[in-house]
Amino acid sequence: MNQTLKAVRKVYAIGESLIDIIFNQQDVKAARAGGSMLNSAISLGRAGVDVSFLSEFGMDQGGNFLAEFLSQNKVKTEYIYRYTEGKTPLALAFLNEKGDASYEFYKQYPKKRLQLTLPEFTPNDIFLFGSFFGIDPAIRSTVIKIVKKAREQGAMIVYDPNFRKPHAHELEKLRPMLLENMGLADVIRASNEDLKIIFGESNHQKLTHVEQLMEKPLIVTHSASGIYLNTSSNCAFFPTPKIEVVSTIGAGDNFNAGVIYGLLKLKINTKNVNSLPAEKWEKILKFGSAFAGDVCKGYDNYISAELAAELKN
Repeated sequence: MNQTLKAVRKVYAIGESLIDIIFNQQDVKAARAGGSMLNSAISLGRAGVDVSFLSEFGMDQGGNFLAEFLSQNKVKTEYIYRYTEGKTPLALAFLNEKGDASYEFYKQYPKKRLQLTLPEFTPNDIFLFGSFFGIDPAIRSTVIKIVKKAREQGAMIVYDPNFRKPHAHELEKLRPMLLENMGLADVIRASNEDLKIIFGESNHQKLTHVEQLMEKPLIVTHSASGIYLNTSSNCAFFPTPKIEVVSTIGAGDNFNAGVIYGLLKLKINTKNVNSLPAEKWEKILKFGSAFAGDVCKGYDNYISAELAAELKN
């Protein structure tokens, strides 16, 4: 199955690259390659998917670490910009008693950013984007150009706003970009926290006035409580299995990776994604839950070698 996925369909993810230093109870527990879309790409690479990562990081030791890690995990790096002015970003992640993280970021970017060679997309491809990287005013024009190219060339666009409280004070300035991204997407995966911050309402059924959320699959995750699905033909709730949580870093990113894996496995494309029966969506979302649950069991930001081996078999 994985050989078929590699030969026929490709996944492209665009996002931030950084190094996570993870703290728990004042102790440093791990240093990991990080960034929302990087986490998704690594898990897809481990699962045997043909995945390319579009990003930027420094021509320094941190950047060399990221480049090597991506390559080791079968993620293609030909669309990554390595800059010499500036440093690879660093994030300090502080876990609370529930395994949820708060962050402090250290970034030193060059003046010229995202000097990328762009891929040619096909209708078989899936393109993933989101988080603050997807609305960052400093690189917005480049990012939206790439998203629109992917859409125009027929790729399925999956969007995760992943909009968090540290940027809530900028919401009025950023809202038009968030809405534009949602409008360009074929599938939206958001958390109930995202909806609450962006729209002041976490119940997606009360957001029918937001046209960018309508007439396309909207997947809303409610942490450990479950998953709501809303499409033009379905409205359903799926519970998630209970697990012992060590860290939630990367949980949402890996839910996205699992959903994309499910879309590939079930041979879903832009022509049939909005008319899937509930039982097919249940299979897709189970992959999302399996990827996310696996990541929550440790300090890695991506699925384990054990789950990757199960998927390949």
